Amino acid sequence: MVDADVSTSAGAAEKLLEELVRAAQQASPAELPEVLNRYAGAMSLGRAVVYLIDLQQRLLMPLAEDEPDLRVDASLAGWAYRTDSLRVEEDGSGGLAVWLPLVNGAERLGVLRLRMDSLDGLKLWRSRAMASLLGLMITSKRTYIDTFAQRTRTRPMQLPTEMLRAFLPPRSIGTGRVVSTAVLEPAYELAGDAFDHSFTEDLLHATILDAMGHDLASGLATSVAMAGSRNARRTGADLAALVSAVDKALSTWLPDQFCTGIFSQLHMPTGVLRWSNCGHPSPLLIRRHRLLEKELERASEPPLGLPASLTGGPRQIHETTLEPGDRILLYTDGVVESRDEGGEEFGLERFTDYIIRSTAAGQNATEVLRLLIHAILDHRRNELSDDATILMVEWQPPGP
Repeated sequence: MVDADVSTSAGAAEKLLEELVRAAQQASPAELPEVLNRYAGAMSLGRAVVYLIDLQQRLLMPLAEDEPDLRVDASLAGWAYRTDSLRVEEDGSGGLAVWLPLVNGAERLGVLRLRMDSLDGLKLWRSRAMASLLGLMITSKRTYIDTFAQRTRTRPMQLPTEMLRAFLPPRSIGTGRVVSTAVLEPAYELAGDAFDHSFTEDLLHATILDAMGHDLASGLATSVAMAGSRNARRTGADLAALVSAVDKALSTWLPDQFCTGIFSQLHMPTGVLRWSNCGHPSPLLIRRHRLLEKELERASEPPLGLPASLTGGPRQIHETTLEPGDRILLYTDGVVESRDEGGEEFGLERFTDYIIRSTAAGQNATEVLRLLIHAILDHRRNELSDDATILMVEWQPPGP
């Protein structure tokens, strides 16, 4: 138990943060808010409330039951989330509400609210340290604590979506050289679309998949494709061998199913991009706020999962070299083919123009895709006729 009167010098605060990690590791989901409050109070940071972002990135959902949900686009908490920056406001009782983003690498998890009488340099350091630790703790705990999943959902999820989401990686990953971020809808009725991204040594692996149909079998096909890709990747297979492994996995275990997809590898130090396109819309390249639509277009190949006799030989591997600041877009056809009530498609031009304008306005990569997927949903009044998935890679190596 922490004594709230304990000295809160810099050294004592470090010890309290260490004790917070240990206590949080042992706390149940119901006990976690109390643990956070106890240690925040001991460090003179007031009351702490964690808000997690919902699946569609529209609401910030509190872990504390006595707090209201907050809209991302209409609150100071949302501003902290959208801009990945600290925000401070008066709380109406003479004190301050301090909002800090909760992140793990490039992934935005939510925000932390602290209420305190005043803010100085030492309290700011403690607040940021606490937010950083919470980001790591939430990431580690959410794999086995369903409470976090419950708090980030606003309605029931269909079974195929539950299965497919269990395979998905974090929405965003990144290093000092690259960010890969993705969005997919419909969040609760997803079936055949998926994305995957990961790092091995100096390579970023980014994949997008779109299975035939929109049911449990579609989700199963996508899941098998992802598992085949990961299995090959983790045994050191090169890109050609990886795609061959996915073809074999689908044709062996689900011979009546197939899916389209793109598998890519980006060498982060040099910007060399290699990819294989298996019956999917071509990747797009945005450079210096311009779409180079045909830059990555290559001859189309058959979908994944067809017998070897139908694929026409080994898959083709393509290669190009990116320039600093380039953005690569992988997407499924549900993105551009989404139609409004009048039958007008969202379209490729509107899709890429939205990204270019958001980027020019200073939005970071993760925020660009959040705004874009909401624009697509608004175009269809939140009723998509097909899955819509977008994965964007931004290569921005450090300067010399």
